Amino acid sequence: MIFTDRAPVTFQDALPKSAEVVVIGAGVIGISTAWYLSQAGIKVMVCEKGRVAGEQSSRNWGWVRQQGRDPAELPIMMESNRIWQNLSQAIGADTGFEQHGVMYVGETEADEVAHDNWMALAKSHDLHSERLTSAQITQRVPGFVGNWKSGVCTPSDGRAEPFVVVPAMAKSCRDKGVSIREDCAVRGLLISAGRVSGVATEAGEIRCKTVVCAGGAWSSLFAGINGIVFPQLSVKSTVARTAAAPDFHSGNFACDRIAIRRRQDGGYTIAPAGFNEHEINLDSVRYLRDFLPVMWQEVFASRSLGKTRLRIGSGNPGGLIPKRKVDLDQISPFEKQRVLNPLPNQSTTKRMRRYLSQRLPALAEVPWVEEWAGMIDVTPDIVPVMDQVSEIPGFFLASGFCGHGFGIGPAAGRIMSDMIQGNTIGHDLSRFRFSRFQDGSTLTQGPTI
Repeated sequence: MIFTDRAPVTFQDALPKSAEVVVIGAGVIGISTAWYLSQAGIKVMVCEKGRVAGEQSSRNWGWVRQQGRDPAELPIMMESNRIWQNLSQAIGADTGFEQHGVMYVGETEADEVAHDNWMALAKSHDLHSERLTSAQITQRVPGFVGNWKSGVCTPSDGRAEPFVVVPAMAKSCRDKGVSIREDCAVRGLLISAGRVSGVATEAGEIRCKTVVCAGGAWSSLFAGINGIVFPQLSVKSTVARTAAAPDFHSGNFACDRIAIRRRQDGGYTIAPAGFNEHEINLDSVRYLRDFLPVMWQEVFASRSLGKTRLRIGSGNPGGLIPKRKVDLDQISPFEKQRVLNPLPNQSTTKRMRRYLSQRLPALAEVPWVEEWAGMIDVTPDIVPVMDQVSEIPGFFLASGFCGHGFGIGPAAGRIMSDMIQGNTIGHDLSRFRFSRFQDGSTLTQGPTI
Protein backbone atom coordinates (compact mmCIF):
# COMPACT_ATOMS: atom_id res chain seq x y z
CA MET A 1 0.00 0.00 0.00
CA ILE A 2 1.29 3.45 -0.93
CA PHE A 3 -0.10 6.91 -0.28
CA THR A 4 -0.81 9.44 -3.05
CA ASP A 5 -2.42 12.87 -3.14
CA ARG A 6 -5.74 11.07 -3.68
CA ALA A 7 -5.56 9.53 -0.20
CA PRO A 8 -7.76 11.22 2.41
CA VAL A 9 -6.14 13.93 4.51
CA THR A 10 -5.51 12.46 7.95
CA PHE A 11 -3.49 15.20 9.62
CA GLN A 12 -4.94 18.72 9.42
CA ASP A 13 -3.84 20.49 12.59
CA ALA A 14 -4.24 24.24 12.81
CA LEU A 15 -1.30 26.33 11.64
CA PRO A 16 0.29 28.04 14.66
CA LYS A 17 1.61 31.58 14.48
CA SER A 18 4.88 30.35 15.96
CA ALA A 19 6.75 27.16 16.84
CA GLU A 20 10.15 26.30 18.24
CA VAL A 21 10.94 24.02 15.31
CA VAL A 22 9.31 23.59 11.89
CA VAL A 23 9.99 20.27 10.16
CA ILE A 24 9.50 20.20 6.38
CA GLY A 25 8.51 16.74 5.19
CA ALA A 26 6.56 13.97 6.93
CA GLY A 27 8.60 10.98 5.84
CA VAL A 28 10.53 8.72 8.18
CA ILE A 29 13.32 11.26 8.78
CA GLY A 30 11.06 14.23 9.42
CA ILE A 31 8.61 12.35 11.63
CA SER A 32 11.43 10.67 13.59
CA THR A 33 13.02 14.08 14.18
CA ALA A 34 9.70 15.48 15.42
CA TRP A 35 9.16 12.42 17.60
CA TYR A 36 12.45 12.88 19.42
CA LEU A 37 12.04 16.65 19.73
CA SER A 38 8.66 16.05 21.33
CA GLN A 39 10.36 13.84 23.94
CA ALA A 40 12.23 16.96 25.05
CA GLY A 41 9.02 19.00 25.27
CA ILE A 42 9.86 21.12 22.23
CA LYS A 43 6.98 22.69 20.30
CA VAL A 44 7.14 21.27 16.76
CA MET A 45 5.12 21.90 13.60
CA VAL A 46 5.46 19.37 10.76
CA CYS A 47 4.44 20.68 7.33
CA GLU A 48 3.85 18.14 4.57
CA LYS A 49 3.00 19.29 1.04
CA GLY A 50 1.30 15.98 0.26
CA ARG A 51 0.67 13.04 2.59
CA VAL A 52 2.48 11.60 5.58
CA ALA A 53 4.79 8.88 4.16
CA GLY A 54 3.41 9.69 0.70
CA GLU A 55 6.66 9.15 -1.14
CA GLN A 56 9.65 6.90 -0.48
CA SER A 57 8.79 6.27 3.17
CA SER A 58 5.87 4.05 2.10
CA ARG A 59 7.44 2.81 -1.15
CA ASN A 60 10.77 1.38 0.01
CA TRP A 61 11.67 -2.28 0.41
CA GLY A 62 11.05 -2.38 4.17
CA TRP A 63 14.57 -3.54 5.02
CA VAL A 64 16.07 -2.63 8.41
CA ARG A 65 19.66 -3.57 7.74
CA GLN A 66 23.05 -2.94 9.24
CA GLN A 67 24.75 -5.18 6.68
CA GLY A 68 26.41 -3.46 3.75
CA ARG A 69 26.37 0.00 5.31
CA ASP A 70 28.97 2.67 4.73
CA PRO A 71 31.54 2.50 7.57
CA ALA A 72 30.45 5.92 8.87
CA GLU A 73 26.77 4.92 8.77
CA LEU A 74 27.20 1.58 10.50
CA PRO A 75 27.39 2.80 14.14
CA ILE A 76 24.30 4.95 13.53
CA MET A 77 22.46 2.04 11.95
CA MET A 78 23.38 -0.20 14.86
CA GLU A 79 21.77 2.37 17.16
CA SER A 80 18.74 2.47 14.88
CA ASN A 81 18.45 -1.31 15.03
CA ARG A 82 18.25 -1.08 18.81
CA ILE A 83 15.53 1.58 18.52
CA TRP A 84 13.55 -0.60 16.10
CA GLN A 85 13.51 -3.44 18.61
CA ASN A 86 11.37 -1.36 20.99
CA LEU A 87 9.65 0.99 18.54
CA SER A 88 6.29 -0.80 18.42
CA GLN A 89 5.98 -0.54 22.18
CA ALA A 90 7.18 3.08 22.21
CA ILE A 91 4.59 4.31 19.69
CA GLY A 92 1.80 1.94 20.68
CA ALA A 93 1.41 0.34 17.26
CA ASP A 94 2.69 -2.77 15.50
CA THR A 95 5.42 -1.74 13.06
CA GLY A 96 5.82 -5.29 11.74
CA PHE A 97 9.46 -5.29 12.83
CA GLU A 98 10.97 -8.77 13.00
CA GLN A 99 14.61 -9.84 13.09
CA HIS A 100 15.12 -12.65 10.59
CA GLY A 101 18.39 -11.39 9.14
CA VAL A 102 19.66 -9.99 5.86
CA MET A 103 21.56 -12.23 3.46
CA TYR A 104 23.68 -11.25 0.45
CA VAL A 105 24.89 -13.97 -1.91
CA GLY A 106 27.21 -13.85 -4.90
CA GLU A 107 28.67 -15.89 -7.73
CA THR A 108 31.89 -14.00 -8.51
CA GLU A 109 35.31 -13.43 -7.00
CA ALA A 110 34.40 -9.75 -6.65
CA ASP A 111 31.49 -10.83 -4.44
CA GLU A 112 33.87 -12.85 -2.29
CA VAL A 113 36.12 -9.81 -1.83
CA ALA A 114 33.13 -7.63 -0.93
CA HIS A 115 31.99 -10.22 1.61
CA ASP A 116 35.49 -10.41 3.11
CA ASN A 117 35.54 -6.63 3.46
CA TRP A 118 32.14 -6.63 5.13
CA MET A 119 33.13 -9.31 7.62
CA ALA A 120 36.17 -7.27 8.62
CA LEU A 121 34.08 -4.12 9.08
CA ALA A 122 31.41 -5.96 11.08
CA LYS A 123 34.06 -7.48 13.34
CA SER A 124 35.59 -4.06 14.01
CA HIS A 125 32.19 -2.91 15.34
CA ASP A 126 31.44 -6.12 17.27
CA LEU A 127 28.50 -6.79 14.96
CA HIS A 128 27.79 -10.48 14.51
CA SER A 129 27.71 -11.49 10.85
CA GLU A 130 28.13 -14.92 9.33
CA ARG A 131 30.07 -16.01 6.26
CA LEU A 132 28.08 -18.57 4.28
CA THR A 133 29.18 -21.36 1.97
CA SER A 134 27.27 -22.44 -1.10
CA ALA A 135 25.78 -25.38 0.81
CA GLN A 136 24.66 -23.12 3.66
CA ILE A 137 22.98 -20.72 1.23
CA THR A 138 21.04 -23.56 -0.38
CA GLN A 139 20.06 -24.91 3.04
CA ARG A 140 18.76 -21.53 4.24
CA VAL A 141 16.90 -20.64 1.05
CA PRO A 142 15.73 -23.89 -0.53
CA GLY A 143 15.20 -23.61 -4.25
CA PHE A 144 17.35 -20.48 -4.63
CA VAL A 145 19.21 -21.28 -7.87
CA GLY A 146 22.76 -20.09 -8.48
CA ASN A 147 26.42 -21.03 -8.63
CA TRP A 148 27.06 -19.41 -5.28
CA LYS A 149 30.65 -18.74 -4.29
CA SER A 150 29.91 -17.03 -1.01
CA GLY A 151 27.35 -15.25 1.11
CA VAL A 152 27.07 -13.13 4.24
CA CYS A 153 24.24 -12.85 6.73
CA THR A 154 23.64 -10.55 9.69
CA PRO A 155 21.03 -12.30 11.87
CA SER A 156 20.08 -9.20 13.91
CA ASP A 157 18.93 -7.33 10.78
CA GLY A 158 15.23 -7.21 10.14
CA ARG A 159 12.22 -5.97 8.28
CA ALA A 160 9.20 -3.75 8.94
CA GLU A 161 6.12 -2.52 7.07
CA PRO A 162 6.83 0.92 5.52
CA PHE A 163 3.24 2.02 4.96
CA VAL A 164 2.45 1.33 8.63
CA VAL A 165 5.46 2.70 10.49
CA VAL A 166 5.56 6.42 9.66
CA PRO A 167 1.81 7.13 9.98
CA ALA A 168 1.86 5.31 13.33
CA MET A 169 4.83 7.39 14.47
CA ALA A 170 3.03 10.53 13.28
CA LYS A 171 0.00 9.67 15.42
CA SER A 172 2.31 9.11 18.38
CA CYS A 173 3.89 12.52 17.70
CA ARG A 174 0.47 14.15 17.76
CA ASP A 175 -0.26 12.48 21.10
CA LYS A 176 2.91 14.14 22.41
CA GLY A 177 1.85 17.60 21.25
CA VAL A 178 3.36 17.79 17.77
CA SER A 179 1.20 19.57 15.17
CA ILE A 180 1.10 17.97 11.70
CA ARG A 181 -0.56 19.37 8.61
CA GLU A 182 -0.87 17.66 5.23
CA ASP A 183 -1.54 19.63 2.04
CA CYS A 184 0.64 22.35 3.52
CA ALA A 185 3.63 23.14 1.33
CA VAL A 186 6.42 25.31 2.68
CA ARG A 187 7.25 27.76 -0.09
CA GLY A 188 10.41 29.17 1.43
CA LEU A 189 12.34 30.38 4.45
CA LEU A 190 11.89 33.72 6.16
CA ILE A 191 15.23 35.31 6.97
CA SER A 192 15.95 38.11 9.45
CA ALA A 193 19.43 39.40 10.33
CA GLY A 194 20.95 36.60 8.27
CA ARG A 195 19.28 33.69 10.07
CA VAL A 196 16.02 31.76 10.02
CA SER A 197 13.07 33.64 11.46
CA GLY A 198 10.25 31.50 10.07
CA VAL A 199 8.71 29.84 7.03
CA ALA A 200 6.14 30.88 4.47
CA THR A 201 3.60 28.13 3.80
CA GLU A 202 0.66 28.05 1.44
CA ALA A 203 -1.58 28.46 4.52
CA GLY A 204 0.34 31.34 6.05
CA GLU A 205 3.54 32.18 7.90
CA ILE A 206 4.98 30.43 10.96
CA ARG A 207 7.57 32.22 13.05
CA CYS A 208 10.41 30.02 14.31
CA LYS A 209 14.15 30.03 14.82
CA THR A 210 14.83 26.50 13.61
CA VAL A 211 13.79 24.69 10.42
CA VAL A 212 14.62 21.12 9.46
CA CYS A 213 14.36 20.23 5.79
CA ALA A 214 13.67 16.50 5.53
CA GLY A 215 12.09 16.72 2.10
CA GLY A 216 13.63 13.64 0.51
CA ALA A 217 13.76 13.99 -3.26
CA TRP A 218 12.49 17.59 -2.95
CA SER A 219 15.24 18.86 -0.66
CA SER A 220 17.61 20.07 -3.37
CA LEU A 221 14.84 22.11 -4.99
CA PHE A 222 13.84 23.66 -1.67
CA ALA A 223 17.45 24.45 -0.83
CA GLY A 224 17.98 26.02 -4.26
CA ILE A 225 14.92 28.23 -3.93
CA ASN A 226 16.50 29.56 -0.74
CA GLY A 227 19.90 30.18 -2.34
CA ILE A 228 21.62 26.98 -1.15
CA VAL A 229 23.35 24.68 -3.65
CA PHE A 230 22.71 21.07 -2.64
CA PRO A 231 23.87 18.52 -5.25
CA GLN A 232 21.18 15.88 -5.04
CA LEU A 233 19.41 13.98 -7.81
CA SER A 234 16.55 11.48 -7.90
CA VAL A 235 16.43 7.94 -9.22
CA LYS A 236 13.34 5.83 -9.77
CA SER A 237 13.00 2.34 -8.34
CA THR A 238 10.25 -0.10 -9.35
CA VAL A 239 8.91 -2.54 -6.74
CA ALA A 240 6.17 -5.18 -6.59
CA ARG A 241 4.44 -7.39 -4.06
CA THR A 242 3.06 -10.86 -4.45
CA ALA A 243 -0.07 -12.51 -3.17
CA ALA A 244 0.26 -14.75 -0.12
CA ALA A 245 2.87 -17.46 -0.65
CA PRO A 246 4.53 -20.25 1.36
CA ASP A 247 7.09 -18.97 3.87
CA PHE A 248 10.20 -20.53 2.37
CA HIS A 249 12.45 -17.84 3.90
CA SER A 250 11.49 -15.28 6.54
CA GLY A 251 14.49 -12.99 6.16
CA ASN A 252 15.57 -10.54 3.48
CA PHE A 253 18.00 -11.65 0.82
CA ALA A 254 19.54 -10.40 -2.41
CA CYS A 255 21.76 -11.55 -5.22
CA ASP A 256 23.03 -9.51 -8.15
CA ARG A 257 19.62 -9.33 -9.87
CA ILE A 258 16.81 -9.60 -7.34
CA ALA A 259 15.98 -8.63 -3.75
CA ILE A 260 13.19 -10.18 -1.67
CA ARG A 261 11.48 -9.50 1.67
CA ARG A 262 8.83 -11.52 3.47
CA ARG A 263 5.78 -9.36 4.34
CA GLN A 264 3.34 -9.42 7.25
CA ASP A 265 0.48 -10.06 4.80
CA GLY A 266 2.03 -13.37 3.76
CA GLY A 267 3.39 -12.18 0.43
CA TYR A 268 6.83 -10.99 -0.66
CA THR A 269 8.16 -7.62 -1.71
CA ILE A 270 10.20 -8.04 -4.89
CA ALA A 271 12.72 -5.51 -6.25
CA PRO A 272 15.55 -5.47 -8.79
CA ALA A 273 18.73 -5.41 -6.68
CA GLY A 274 20.77 -2.30 -7.36
CA PHE A 275 18.88 -1.30 -10.52
CA ASN A 276 17.38 2.20 -10.81
CA GLU A 277 16.50 4.79 -13.44
CA HIS A 278 17.38 8.46 -13.61
CA GLU A 279 15.21 10.81 -15.65
CA ILE A 280 17.44 13.57 -16.99
CA ASN A 281 16.47 17.16 -16.22
CA LEU A 282 18.24 20.49 -15.77
CA ASP A 283 19.61 19.44 -12.38
CA SER A 284 21.34 16.48 -14.08
CA VAL A 285 23.39 19.04 -16.01
CA ARG A 286 23.71 21.44 -13.09
CA TYR A 287 25.27 18.76 -10.87
CA LEU A 288 27.04 16.77 -13.60
CA ARG A 289 30.54 17.42 -12.27
CA ASP A 290 29.56 16.34 -8.75
CA PHE A 291 27.95 13.12 -9.97
CA LEU A 292 30.46 12.10 -12.67
CA PRO A 293 32.31 9.51 -10.53
CA VAL A 294 29.18 7.72 -9.33
CA MET A 295 27.57 8.09 -12.76
CA TRP A 296 30.55 6.41 -14.39
CA GLN A 297 30.37 3.53 -11.91
CA GLU A 298 26.60 3.10 -11.99
CA VAL A 299 25.82 3.83 -15.64
CA PHE A 300 28.86 2.71 -17.57
CA ALA A 301 31.34 0.64 -15.54
CA SER A 302 29.06 -1.79 -13.71
CA ARG A 303 29.66 -5.45 -14.49
CA SER A 304 25.88 -5.78 -14.92
CA LEU A 305 26.02 -3.30 -17.82
CA GLY A 306 24.76 -0.41 -15.79
CA LYS A 307 22.94 -0.40 -12.50
CA THR A 308 21.32 2.95 -13.32
CA ARG A 309 19.69 3.63 -16.67
CA LEU A 310 19.29 7.15 -18.02
CA ARG A 311 15.88 8.14 -19.38
CA ILE A 312 14.22 11.24 -20.73
CA GLY A 313 11.22 12.18 -18.64
CA SER A 314 9.57 14.75 -16.41
CA GLY A 315 9.05 12.75 -13.23
CA ASN A 316 11.64 14.57 -11.13
CA PRO A 317 10.72 17.14 -8.47
CA GLY A 318 9.94 20.34 -10.33
CA GLY A 319 9.86 18.63 -13.74
CA LEU A 320 12.35 19.08 -16.57
CA ILE A 321 13.33 22.63 -15.59
CA PRO A 322 13.06 23.04 -11.80
CA LYS A 323 12.42 26.68 -10.85
CA ARG A 324 14.89 28.29 -8.49
CA LYS A 325 12.97 31.55 -7.99
CA VAL A 326 9.59 31.44 -6.28
CA ASP A 327 7.43 34.28 -4.96
CA LEU A 328 6.35 33.34 -1.48
CA ASP A 329 2.83 34.61 -2.12
CA GLN A 330 2.43 32.53 -5.30
CA ILE A 331 1.75 28.84 -5.90
CA SER A 332 5.04 26.93 -5.63
CA PRO A 333 6.31 23.78 -7.38
CA PHE A 334 5.58 21.91 -4.15
CA GLU A 335 1.86 22.56 -4.55
CA LYS A 336 1.77 21.77 -8.26
CA GLN A 337 3.09 18.25 -7.64
CA ARG A 338 2.13 17.27 -4.11
CA VAL A 339 3.18 13.61 -4.26
CA LEU A 340 5.72 12.05 -6.59
CA ASN A 341 3.86 9.01 -7.88
CA PRO A 342 5.87 7.69 -10.85
CA LEU A 343 4.59 4.80 -12.89
CA PRO A 344 6.42 1.50 -12.44
CA ASN A 345 8.59 0.56 -15.39
CA GLN A 346 6.93 -2.38 -17.15
CA SER A 347 10.16 -3.59 -18.71
CA THR A 348 11.62 -3.70 -15.20
CA THR A 349 8.70 -5.71 -13.85
CA LYS A 350 9.08 -8.16 -16.74
CA ARG A 351 12.77 -8.45 -15.96
CA MET A 352 11.97 -9.10 -12.30
CA ARG A 353 9.58 -11.90 -13.27
CA ARG A 354 12.25 -13.41 -15.47
CA TYR A 355 14.81 -13.27 -12.67
CA LEU A 356 12.36 -14.96 -10.32
CA SER A 357 11.87 -17.75 -12.84
CA GLN A 358 15.62 -18.20 -13.01
CA ARG A 359 16.43 -17.81 -9.32
CA LEU A 360 13.27 -18.83 -7.41
CA PRO A 361 11.01 -20.92 -9.66
CA ALA A 362 8.68 -21.74 -6.76
CA LEU A 363 7.87 -18.04 -6.31
CA ALA A 364 7.68 -17.18 -10.01
CA GLU A 365 4.10 -18.41 -10.43
CA VAL A 366 2.70 -16.55 -7.40
CA PRO A 367 0.47 -13.69 -8.67
CA TRP A 368 1.56 -10.09 -8.21
CA VAL A 369 -1.11 -7.94 -6.60
CA GLU A 370 0.56 -4.53 -6.78
CA GLU A 371 3.37 -2.72 -8.59
CA TRP A 372 4.66 0.76 -7.81
CA ALA A 373 7.65 3.06 -8.12
CA GLY A 374 9.30 5.64 -5.90
CA MET A 375 11.83 8.44 -6.30
CA ILE A 376 15.00 8.02 -4.21
CA ASP A 377 17.09 11.03 -3.18
CA VAL A 378 20.79 10.45 -3.90
CA THR A 379 23.98 12.39 -3.26
CA PRO A 380 27.28 12.14 -5.18
CA ASP A 381 28.86 9.94 -2.49
CA ILE A 382 25.75 7.86 -1.66
CA VAL A 383 25.55 8.98 1.97
CA PRO A 384 23.20 11.59 3.45
CA VAL A 385 23.57 15.08 4.83
CA MET A 386 22.80 15.57 8.52
CA ASP A 387 23.96 19.06 9.37
CA GLN A 388 23.18 22.71 9.97
CA VAL A 389 23.73 24.78 6.82
CA SER A 390 26.26 27.43 7.84
CA GLU A 391 25.06 29.94 5.24
CA ILE A 392 21.70 30.20 7.01
CA PRO A 393 21.96 29.66 10.78
CA GLY A 394 18.91 27.83 12.06
CA PHE A 395 18.44 25.86 8.82
CA PHE A 396 19.14 22.15 9.21
CA LEU A 397 19.26 19.60 6.40
CA ALA A 398 18.54 15.88 6.77
CA SER A 399 18.34 14.44 3.26
CA GLY A 400 20.06 12.36 0.60
CA PHE A 401 19.61 9.01 2.35
CA CYS A 402 20.00 7.24 -1.01
CA GLY A 403 17.35 4.58 -0.50
CA HIS A 404 18.82 3.60 2.88
CA GLY A 405 16.70 5.98 4.98
CA PHE A 406 13.89 3.72 6.20
CA GLY A 407 16.05 1.55 8.43
CA ILE A 408 18.31 4.31 9.71
CA GLY A 409 15.45 6.81 10.08
CA PRO A 410 14.79 6.51 13.84
CA ALA A 411 18.46 7.08 14.75
CA ALA A 412 18.75 9.88 12.20
CA GLY A 413 15.78 11.56 13.86
CA ARG A 414 17.41 11.21 17.28
CA ILE A 415 20.61 12.73 15.90
CA MET A 416 18.84 15.70 14.33
CA SER A 417 16.89 16.31 17.53
CA ASP A 418 20.06 16.39 19.63
CA MET A 419 21.89 18.48 17.05
CA ILE A 420 19.14 21.10 17.19
CA GLN A 421 19.24 21.11 20.99
CA GLY A 422 23.03 21.36 21.09
CA ASN A 423 23.36 18.01 22.84
CA THR A 424 26.13 15.47 22.47
CA ILE A 425 25.49 13.42 19.32
CA GLY A 426 27.46 10.29 20.17
CA HIS A 427 28.62 9.65 16.60
CA ASP A 428 31.22 11.09 14.24
CA LEU A 429 29.16 13.01 11.68
CA SER A 430 32.05 14.47 9.65
CA ARG A 431 31.18 12.27 6.66
CA PHE A 432 27.65 13.71 6.66
CA ARG A 433 28.55 17.41 6.83
CA PHE A 434 26.97 19.68 4.24
CA SER A 435 30.23 21.55 3.54
CA ARG A 436 31.84 18.50 1.93
CA PHE A 437 30.27 19.53 -1.38
CA GLN A 438 31.95 22.95 -1.32
CA ASP A 439 35.22 22.61 0.60
CA GLY A 440 37.17 20.64 -1.99
CA SER A 441 36.83 17.31 -0.18
CA THR A 442 37.31 14.15 -2.20
CA LEU A 443 33.94 12.41 -2.18
CA THR A 444 34.28 8.66 -1.56
CA GLN A 445 31.35 6.65 -2.85
CA GLY A 446 29.43 4.67 -0.27
CA PRO A 447 27.33 1.51 -0.77
CA THR A 448 24.73 1.36 -3.52
CA ILE A 449 22.44 -1.43 -2.29
